Amino acid sequence: MTSFNTLDDIDLTGKRVLTRVDLNVPMENGRVTDTTRIERVLPTIRDIAAKGGKVVLLAHFDRPKGKVVPEMSLAGVVSTLSELLGKNVSFGTDCIGPMAEAAVSALKNGDVVLLENTRFHEGEEKNDPDFAKALAANGDVFVNDAFSAAHRAHASTEGLAHLLPALAGRSMQAELEALNAALGAPRHPVVAIVGGAKVSTKLDLLKNLVSRVDMLVIGGGMANTFLAAQGHDVQKSLCEHDLAETARDILKEAEKQNCRIILPVDGLCAREFKAHAENEVAAINAIQQGTMILDAGPKSVVEVEKALEEAATLVWNGPLGAFEIAPFDTATVAAAKKAAALTKAGKLISVAGGGDTVSAMNHAGVADDLTYISTAGGAFLEWMEGKELPGVKVLER
Repeated sequence: MTSFNTLDDIDLTGKRVLTRVDLNVPMENGRVTDTTRIERVLPTIRDIAAKGGKVVLLAHFDRPKGKVVPEMSLAGVVSTLSELLGKNVSFGTDCIGPMAEAAVSALKNGDVVLLENTRFHEGEEKNDPDFAKALAANGDVFVNDAFSAAHRAHASTEGLAHLLPALAGRSMQAELEALNAALGAPRHPVVAIVGGAKVSTKLDLLKNLVSRVDMLVIGGGMANTFLAAQGHDVQKSLCEHDLAETARDILKEAEKQNCRIILPVDGLCAREFKAHAENEVAAINAIQQGTMILDAGPKSVVEVEKALEEAATLVWNGPLGAFEIAPFDTATVAAAKKAAALTKAGKLISVAGGGDTVSAMNHAGVADDLTYISTAGGAFLEWMEGKELPGVKVLER
């Protein structure tokens, strides 16, 4: 694994530590409604403070496109952050210039300040060197703890690392260690589960995985495209018929790379897409007219469970069916519970990530039982696709 400097590699006493975090949290009526992302960065903030550093938090919120948009101010996050951290967090009304400088110079060792939304300045998303320099003026060390923003080469995620000694924060470190265990230098056999609605959004992912994993489970709506490409009539199921050729190419490549593809052999089908719709199990070659496959069937679940039992490592992105509505969550929940049981028994290293995947694992009640769950949607996906992430690359020793 490529090595990174971490919080243990530099004496932080009295240093102004510019710490890039992800505080882009959901809010309603001025209140934070989901604190997951804030909780993820607390260990880093606490560690820097305990080491006598002055914690200067940099973050973006929403998409103000380089303009000051009052309702996208980070001021609304301060009270929740202070509450969860168990100590007072001050607020700087700008991230550069005199306001930022005043807020930072008021800090004593161990104090924490959150500076205003970096995206209120055009230079952030453009990775403008002058804007990066203006940010760097308030720090002695740069810590990146925002893996979820690491696929963007912005001033606060990439530019700063060229100007100050750069370290990975605790959640960045945990993420990189987990990802390395999953695909960088994994224990074989490796099984990947890839689900979701459309093949078109995951082409790069599938192409990368067939050369990296031993078994690839394809589920969700995207499985229908592969089944149709093999000549099955998927009736009214969600299917990208125009990608049949691409699907066949991926299957051919998998065969060449000795990667076993596991597709559904049966499906849970219904005539309408709604909770508790009348449904039936049908073999893939006998889907009733006018119905659609909304989940993998019981025989398919057995195949997935067998693959998990054989595997030493699991990487999971995307559900196996329309898990948001019962009973079409059956396959996803069963596979998640199996993965969790094998992980708890010490037989499987399991890493899951990407938006729907996190919701699906929470829905199955196994979020705490897998080895690692990444909350970084786009960055996790790009990493799984084998792409280089600028915010990670720049931290390498």
